[in-house]
Amino acid sequence: MGKSRTKRFKRPQFSPTGDCQAELAAAENGTELEEDDGPAAELLEKLQHPSAEVRECACAGLARLVQQRPVLPDLARRDAVRRLGPLLLDPSLAVRETAAGALRNLSACGGFEVCDDMVTKDVMTPLVALLRECSAGLDSNEVPAREEKEQHRHSVENIANEAVNVLWNICECSNRAVSIFNKEGCLEMVLKYLSRFPTNVDLAISAAYCLQTVTEDNPELLKSLSASALPVLESAMRAPVGSMAYTLLKTLVAGTVWNLKDIIPSKSQAEIISAILKILSEVLEMDAGAVVIQMKEAETQRLRTAAETEEVLESANGAGLTEDDEMEETPPKRRVRRKTFISDLLPPTNEELREATALLTAQQTALEIIVNVCCSEDPSDDEWEEELSSSDESEAFMESSLGEGGGQLLSPLCLSHETHAALTNFHIPRKVFEKTAFPSSAAVDVCSRNPTWKPLVRKMNTVQWRALVCLQSLVSLLEVEHLGGAPALQALAQHLSTLLFSQPDFAKHVDFLEAISSALRALLQTMAAKNISQCMTPDQLMTLCRAGVQSGSVGVRVNVVSILGITGSVLAKEDGALETLKTIGCFLLEVATKDPSLVVVGEALDALFDVFADGSEAERASVQIRLLSALKEFQPVFKMKIRKEGKGKYSPDQLCVLNNVKTNLRRFVAYQETVEKRLTA
Repeated sequence: MGKSRTKRFKRPQFSPTGDCQAELAAAENGTELEEDDGPAAELLEKLQHPSAEVRECACAGLARLVQQRPVLPDLARRDAVRRLGPLLLDPSLAVRETAAGALRNLSACGGFEVCDDMVTKDVMTPLVALLRECSAGLDSNEVPAREEKEQHRHSVENIANEAVNVLWNICECSNRAVSIFNKEGCLEMVLKYLSRFPTNVDLAISAAYCLQTVTEDNPELLKSLSASALPVLESAMRAPVGSMAYTLLKTLVAGTVWNLKDIIPSKSQAEIISAILKILSEVLEMDAGAVVIQMKEAETQRLRTAAETEEVLESANGAGLTEDDEMEETPPKRRVRRKTFISDLLPPTNEELREATALLTAQQTALEIIVNVCCSEDPSDDEWEEELSSSDESEAFMESSLGEGGGQLLSPLCLSHETHAALTNFHIPRKVFEKTAFPSSAAVDVCSRNPTWKPLVRKMNTVQWRALVCLQSLVSLLEVEHLGGAPALQALAQHLSTLLFSQPDFAKHVDFLEAISSALRALLQTMAAKNISQCMTPDQLMTLCRAGVQSGSVGVRVNVVSILGITGSVLAKEDGALETLKTIGCFLLEVATKDPSLVVVGEALDALFDVFADGSEAERASVQIRLLSALKEFQPVFKMKIRKEGKGKYSPDQLCVLNNVKTNLRRFVAYQETVEKRLTA
């Protein structure tokens, strides 16, 4: 019940490679991390070295080391956060940047516990101070020479980018960090970084990610929002799209503005909502597969041209050497040690790969925002509890969901007129439907052949997965005519079943199966409610369910059992479905009596109630499969399981639903007794 949200996109982790080989090699090859002379101890010790270059290399080594999950407890024991924190304010700008990079990686790799521990270790104090200094440094005129000033500004922006990512990571995982964000007035600083989008889109994107996180469910921040904030966001939303990075930026800012919609004057609501969904629509309109192929071809051409140019230059240089030149002794050159900045430690920038990645990330983010748009106006948890307590218990059970995690359907929703109109006017449902298709096989093939592009295959699959979750929301929300009418829904049902059955091993892909089964469940519910004939054959249906109940995901098992109940209840009203109903009944009985999760057992019993509640074919089928005797035998077992396992393994809401199932089972057994008496008389 209530909100169902997808996870936020996690940024690529900071991963220094290249220089400082001794420290990085130690970080990678260390095997006895608990010993005092291990890489963690050595690198942490070097953080206090008088030389800024040594401190910088130590930070870079730690940034690499923290990506190895087994080392995190050792770093925590050695108080790595308290040692790295002060370096955020180191006199050396390079040390500040690498220290922020190490903390960024630590917060990204460590998850909720590490981020909360970082707040406990007071990392927010130096972090906020650094962000303030960077904010002031962007306006500083203390560096007189123009070239030096530009280099200084570039360094400050790089540091700010790392620091904002640390802030984002921590605020995403820690409510205490968000409270500090509010109290310290960090919003104005992050908005200032966002405003740099015309000259530094990477910094603006990091700021936009942070803003999207901290503005979600943060009424305290909304109260303190100044009048100058909205114009900055509006300006970013209207930025010209010069690259896919700007497409991603506008998408993130649209998500932030959606979070702020409650403080926008009512007279501007329709305009703002329209602007947000227009951006999302434009993002989803792009053919990501074609862009990936185009960018890969551009990279290939660029590398070929560069190689040809280098070959020509080498030939020209070789031809220019005379015999005297070759015989002349060249004086030894004095080696100059170049200042190493964090950009030197990062892999070379591949602009084409960045463009393709930015578009896929923008599409994934757009789909996540649409899901949140659909979920934002549902009743609160308290309202749901009131609805449950005031309604008939069996009716409450029929309307509620037993699912855990991603298996549960999104709640029934009611969108505002403005949101509803914008969703349909910008053809959001059609564009979401299109994204549920498998990624372009040509794009997948291109990426699979190149190691640096191969991660995009997973990103393309993630876009499809998000689209399936989004589809579930839209189907549950919009009227049939706004989804394209009955023919469109039938075609969509056929499309979803094709997606499943085109992959013989689909049961192994839990995330995919959970998303598609949830979408199919919502679609079939809508079609059944509107008396739209369904397209899955009995064989397809049973293949799906047999594979689904083997899944280790409770959500998947709940969905496929529910799908069987929905389809069976429709078939029960038709003639000639006796054998199919018997197959469905036997299958649901087996799930109800053998599944280890009471959540799935309850859903299977609920499905049996739906399928065999009415209809002459259903009555005959129930008698022939001896449904009554099976349920009578199982009834005391079910009661005992609820009593023994309930309180320790299931939430109060789930127990409430299971108790309703128990009550409905008693009523259904009584109903089946009358059916059997009548048919066997």
